[in-house]
Amino acid sequence: MASSDSAGAWRRFTAWYHRILLAMLALLLGVLIIPVTLQIFSRFTHIIPHYIWTEEMARFLFVWAIMIGSIVGVREWTHFDVDVWPRLGRKADAALRLVARTGVLAIAFVFLIEGYEFTDQAIYRISELAELPLWIIHVAWPLTGASWILFLAEHYVDDFRALTGRHG
Repeated sequence: MASSDSAGAWRRFTAWYHRILLAMLALLLGVLIIPVTLQIFSRFTHIIPHYIWTEEMARFLFVWAIMIGSIVGVREWTHFDVDVWPRLGRKADAALRLVARTGVLAIAFVFLIEGYEFTDQAIYRISELAELPLWIIHVAWPLTGASWILFLAEHYVDDFRALTGRHG
């Protein structure tokens, strides 16, 4: 009984985290419009001055949007899913998904470990134009890796249940 309670709590947590990520992604994409619009108007009109920091800010926001989008893609298993095999049955499909998820898991550990070092190297550095701390953008890599691992764990549980015939 306790394991089903903790499994339910785990599922509620990952669902909550997923909703937060979706909201952050929508917010990032909305905010991304501002520096991109400023860039367009400053390049092609003389109404506002040419702001060079907008390019850097757009790049930072775009990187974060990509990373959060990939996390959402792993949770929904839409980003890395390629259907090239015919339907093989529940157990065979679960086995193939486990192989695919293991490849994503390997990349997740690279993002987590190397991303940590990447972020550590940027702790005391600032960006050239906007003078933002670079760790703010670099921390996206280990956070992405950790989030992928979190959501992959959920998928592994489902696939192992399908392999063993326990669907609950």
